[in-house]
Amino acid sequence: MTTTSPAPVLSMTGVSKRFGAVQALKDIEFHVSTGEVVALVGDNGAGKSTLVKAIAGVYTTDSGEVTFDGAPVTITSPSQAQSLGIATVFQDLALCDNLDVVGNLFLGNELKRSGALDEVTMEQESWRLLRELSAKIPSVRIPVASLSGGQRQTVAIARSLLGEPKVVMLDEPTAALGVAQTAEVLNLVERLRERGLGVILISHNMSDVMAVADRVSVMRLGRNNGDFRVADTNTNEIIAAITGATTNAVTARAARRTPHEEQS
Repeated sequence: MTTTSPAPVLSMTGVSKRFGAVQALKDIEFHVSTGEVVALVGDNGAGKSTLVKAIAGVYTTDSGEVTFDGAPVTITSPSQAQSLGIATVFQDLALCDNLDVVGNLFLGNELKRSGALDEVTMEQESWRLLRELSAKIPSVRIPVASLSGGQRQTVAIARSLLGEPKVVMLDEPTAALGVAQTAEVLNLVERLRERGLGVILISHNMSDVMAVADRVSVMRLGRNNGDFRVADTNTNEIIAAITGATTNAVTARAARRTPHEEQS
């Protein structure tokens, strides 16, 4: 029986971006579907950050087409990206160490009742969200400064989900984390997929990528240089695409697969 992949929730075609004489992105093709984890990888200067910021609305692309939920869109600001349903957790997390977990989760979006902060509802909502993510947070009332790196990443990811996004981008979520904390964050990525979200994982860690991603999109020098299904590839093949040892024509195996090859 033939299986069909869900339609992409976010799709980019022919996207380009230039900064003066520097061509940062050139004819980029990229997509992510609901319930799919796509790892975006590439060496420094490959264009990953520019692409992520274009999706997040920090940069406006020069050309190309972007569709979200099947409708064409032009993302011109971070607020517009968020209103569409695109949440981004950048590497710096942007957490306030002096605030507790509840304060960070609802920072700028506090719930009020009769003109006062509705602390009870915000605390209940915080616990609900953290339980859904199987998060290991001892209390929602302790300062974020006292949390581990993995727990802080959990808070940042949980905060991104309050707006009910359809796509979540995670920028190097396991950077500088220990083994146990990395496992905790990768478990969170699994929970996001189970919630039916499209997840874009930006990472240099091939072990993390192979552990949780469904597909790997490789960028090199501002261009696509391979699109791989994790089940059909290996780390050496992906690294070859990252370094330029192989070209897009050779490495785009997922794009070449025909529908009759998707058998179950």
